Amino acid sequence: MTKIEAIIQPSKFESVKEVLTELGVQGMTILDVRGHGRQKGHTEVYRGREYSVDLLPKVKIELVLPDDQVDAVVAAIIKTASTGKIGDGKIFLSKIDHAIRIRNQEVGAAAL
Repeated sequence: MTKIEAIIQPSKFESVKEVLTELGVQGMTILDVRGHGRQKGHTEVYRGREYSVDLLPKVKIELVLPDDQVDAVVAAIIKTASTGKIGDGKIFLSKIDHAIRIRNQEVGAAAL
């Protein structure tokens, strides 16, 4: 099993969610997060005053999938979330040793 953590632009979330559903992804955790990478935010003017916005809104999608689905899901996220501009996001992959469904104590891939 592999955990996928994808941090994407909020404007791309709905289209990524639709693609993941089409691929048969049944469960995901969504978090509204803020952060910055290389772009380091930007400067805005509000009511005549200039201020720095250094933590930008993003959406974090967390999925745990059987290993045979990971490549297709990662490729779909990249294709759907990419604009080709700085700030598109990142994807992190981690190995999961064990999963347990609390409701009925299923373990491993059956718990997903």
